[in-house]
Amino acid sequence: MILGVIDNDEKLTDETGRIAALQRYQVLDTPREESFEKITSLVRTVLGTPMCAISLVDRERQWFKSIQGIDAAETPRSVAFCDHTIRTRQAMVVEDALGDPRFADNALVTADPSIRSYAGVPLKTPDGYNLGALCVIDTKPREFTAAQIGILSEFAGLVMDELELRTIAHKDFLTGAATRRAFVDAANREIDRVQRTSHPSSLVIFDIDHFKTVNDRHGHGIGDIVLTKVAVTCDAHLRPNDMLGRIGGEEFAILLPDTDITNAFSAAERLRREIEALVFDAVPGLKVTASFGLAAIASSDDFLSWSAAADEALYEAKHSGRNRTVTRKR
Repeated sequence: MILGVIDNDEKLTDETGRIAALQRYQVLDTPREESFEKITSLVRTVLGTPMCAISLVDRERQWFKSIQGIDAAETPRSVAFCDHTIRTRQAMVVEDALGDPRFADNALVTADPSIRSYAGVPLKTPDGYNLGALCVIDTKPREFTAAQIGILSEFAGLVMDELELRTIAHKDFLTGAATRRAFVDAANREIDRVQRTSHPSSLVIFDIDHFKTVNDRHGHGIGDIVLTKVAVTCDAHLRPNDMLGRIGGEEFAILLPDTDITNAFSAAERLRREIEALVFDAVPGLKVTASFGLAAIASSDDFLSWSAAADEALYEAKHSGRNRTVTRKR
């Protein structure tokens, strides 16, 4: 028996939006975490299957946030059962993969780990995108009861709750930008990616000019409004795969993947002009500017050297008049 029907829901066919949603969670290539390991271990035990996984479907791969019973970190997306699961709102059940024309010749069926039966429930974000699936796998044909699918669905909800909590913990409570720790983690993953692919990447560091004066004259409440409005404005003008982080009191950083220094400069200048044009209704006449420093990644960079280069450019911007963008030549 084969279950799992393609849905006409437009979010299921919006691959660009789905990938952007996945990237917002900043979970790909992160270490194993106990909360997710407990879920897969418990699901495997409760449903009596030898394998269970939390699979996140990236552009060209499925990556496992947690997996029990299989020694793998990822597989090509082309062979992923879960790639079919994310195309529906219902659970997908394959009782015998050898009898399913979609999977009979699949390498995961004909070779290790010899999948014969599968049940997966989509991991749906609050805005309706399927990031991946919570799935159970067996090496022999089997039926999955409605009650078992109900249990799997409940645990899929717990996975999404954990991902949401993880996201909240990585966001600055005031501005909504990534925390310093989350930003550094993301930058380190970007460094690893650049070293594998040789793609360009740029780092921007900026801070609000004379921010202490804003606090001293108008109070910290107004200072918080300024910080929040600057962050929201920047975030609104960034691409889905860019990342804004608050790395100090009034200091922010922006990660620009797949962006060379020329395009990074254009992006920083656009943000600088947007900040300069902000209007603060709470304090008529208040004007805020920001100074920007940026650096392209170098092949030998770690986060400290990359951020130091951008910091040097920021220092130059502040000491040459503020409200400007400076590029660190490397």
